[in-house]
Amino acid sequence: MGYMITKGWRRVKGRKAVAVDAEIKESNLRRLRRIEGQVRGLQKMVEEDRYCPDIMIQLSAVHEALRTVGRSLMRNHLMHCATHAITHGTEKEAKSTYDELLDLIYKHAR
Repeated sequence: MGYMITKGWRRVKGRKAVAVDAEIKESNLRRLRRIEGQVRGLQKMVEEDRYCPDIMIQLSAVHEALRTVGRSLMRNHLMHCATHAITHGTEKEAKSTYDELLDLIYKHAR
């Protein structure tokens, strides 16, 4: 497994979550499918020259839906992956996880 550096994020090819709650995963997949439909609706609105504020309201709904999925993924990451790395990993792995969490929180909060 090789590391790829992308805009400050450390990524490992093929890396998997330590654990994923099946119910949360299915909920996230349902939300993402719904978001996909919303984006197709947005494309249609733009193609049809719909009223800009109407499009912007729908954009806000998509943003919030994506933030909801992001919060769910962050929760899972904190509960499983980060907790495992911090409690069972080396000091270097724990420090790396803290740095990763700070980056995630900063980027997610924008």
